[in-house]
Amino acid sequence: MDLLLDAIVLGLLVGCFYAAVSVGLSVAFGLLDVPHIAHPAFLVLGAYGTYMLNRMGWDPILAGVALMPAFMLLGIAVYRFYYETFERRGSDAGLRGLAFFFGVVFIVEVGLVMVFGVDQRLVEAPYIGKSLAVGDMRLPLRLLVAFAMALVLTIGLSLYLSKTFTGRAIKAVAQDETALRLMGANPVRIKQWAFGIATAVTGLAGALLIIVGPVEPTIDRVYIGRTFCVVVLAGLGSMSGTLVAGIILGISESIVLTLLGASWAPAVSFGLLLVMLGIRPQGLFGR
Repeated sequence: MDLLLDAIVLGLLVGCFYAAVSVGLSVAFGLLDVPHIAHPAFLVLGAYGTYMLNRMGWDPILAGVALMPAFMLLGIAVYRFYYETFERRGSDAGLRGLAFFFGVVFIVEVGLVMVFGVDQRLVEAPYIGKSLAVGDMRLPLRLLVAFAMALVLTIGLSLYLSKTFTGRAIKAVAQDETALRLMGANPVRIKQWAFGIATAVTGLAGALLIIVGPVEPTIDRVYIGRTFCVVVLAGLGSMSGTLVAGIILGISESIVLTLLGASWAPAVSFGLLLVMLGIRPQGLFGR
């Protein structure tokens, strides 16, 4: 029983981390309907940016925050190119855009390999490598930091989308672009801004990725299934649902890891994804 309780608690912490690394995809794919399979690659790019700043003496969290403006500009530029080249041209934008983002993944991976090599990279901080004792349980501080940042990211983004005019416009653009135009807003600019926000959040999530564990250029492949599982399980575009879905995935993986071993854990995300698509395609919090 104690072993199962430990698995649930650790799964809760890891699940919040999964929510943090998925929240940007929830905006890009869930709200904007952009086939953003390069999301995990941007996540790893943020991790390596954090690594570089950490070598200069920056705390990883502060480094992640400092990277957000640059990642926002990157997201705006990527979406503008995607819109002008694919989305603006009509019906086959999804399939052609998918090929485009596959190309982005390849470019990011190869670029990171050329610059950093294939070795794993780590960051240093006072909370990395230490743990907090709670009774007989020891909780890694790095996971507690990721847990806290996940709550901040998810709650902050949820409030932004629900309480500001631009945030409500981002939600509206996914529902009815014509009505949004009648309100005097430019849907393309709104989507461009939203994709920039999604990418900026991903840059900060990359800092959490390298805090939780070492990274290497192809680790993005590990998170493709997990991030899409969280977004689909939550319901496309649901920020609060992303947090709940991340926790469900984290606890499920942790229990499977404890009871069946590490080889079964990676299959959990794809299993949950297939079950949800079969039973409730709109997700737990989708309409």
